[in-house]
Amino acid sequence: MDKQSGKSPSPVYVAGVDGCPAGWIVALAGMRQGDLHTLQFVLCPHFDDVLHLATAPTVIAVDMPIGLLPEPQPGGRLCDRQARRLLGRRASSVFSPPSRRILHAAHYDEVRTQGMSRQAFGILPKIREVDRLMTPALQNTVYEAHPELAFTAAAGAPMRDNKKTAAGREERLQALSRAAEPRLRHPAQLLAQGLNAFKRTQVAADDLLDAMVLTRTAYRIATAQATCLPPDPPPDPLSLRMEIWF
Repeated sequence: MDKQSGKSPSPVYVAGVDGCPAGWIVALAGMRQGDLHTLQFVLCPHFDDVLHLATAPTVIAVDMPIGLLPEPQPGGRLCDRQARRLLGRRASSVFSPPSRRILHAAHYDEVRTQGMSRQAFGILPKIREVDRLMTPALQNTVYEAHPELAFTAAAGAPMRDNKKTAAGREERLQALSRAAEPRLRHPAQLLAQGLNAFKRTQVAADDLLDAMVLTRTAYRIATAQATCLPPDPPPDPLSLRMEIWF
């Protein structure tokens, strides 16, 4: 409570964001004494909607590349290569994003010799959507993050099972429920609520889990507990930092 006004301070919110079939799924949560509370899911058709939520988060952690190389390089950006080294058995979850030169490719045949995977090409429209809106100033609110790094930070080791399997889902729920500060209470219940709120053609279970763990990353960024790869990130030609937070 604010001693001068006698009123409780306004809650501070953070958000984890993951791309999904229907657009972007946002896990929005308040911060309170080491807890993430009153978490709710919001489905946004466009990334611009994420940036203009009625409850504005102070930090948004999104699983989408921000900052792109001007030309393809083996292994992608420095942050991508460092993330793979940390993830070990889950290194394949980190793909190399497109270089800016091929960002507007319309067909995979245009880019398959440029080091772009089909997975990366599949989300190219979302990468373009974020890139169109990003500015260096906006990177003080919107941070590139990666769910598998976030789950590794929560559990202390990379996940063993694929996130799309039942075993992988349970493993990630356990990581969320057992993680130290910040705590996310009742993650299984929150996941069930999300699954009941949306059709699977809109949002998948792994999208919800990824958004939830990225909310934890957003909290860690907001409280200066997060790790940045690399510690001194280089800028891309548009002065966007090429980095990944967890």
